[in-house]
Amino acid sequence: MDGALSLLRLGCRLSRKVSLMKTMTCEQLGGPCGLPHHGNTADEVIKAQDRHLKEAVAGGDATHQVALKDMRGRWRHPISGMGWYRQAKRDFAALPED
Repeated sequence: MDGALSLLRLGCRLSRKVSLMKTMTCEQLGGPCGLPHHGNTADEVIKAQDRHLKEAVAGGDATHQVALKDMRGRWRHPISGMGWYRQAKRDFAALPED
């Protein structure tokens, strides 16, 4: 009986840790395109957006330059960028799971 109870407890702990992915687009995060970013947390999606912007501009896509400049400004000035960050987290939390 102890083994079954231990497995049940383990299953309950694991199920609490599992979260479904959500999706936000580049545009929803201040960029110019509709590329979807998927993640379990707002931070994962924001980091994916940061990578996307860097890759797009490095590839010669001028339409993403303003968004990359804005993103870099938020990283360089985290206190003033907190408004954007908090709003992105609220927007992420409000999204339905994929």
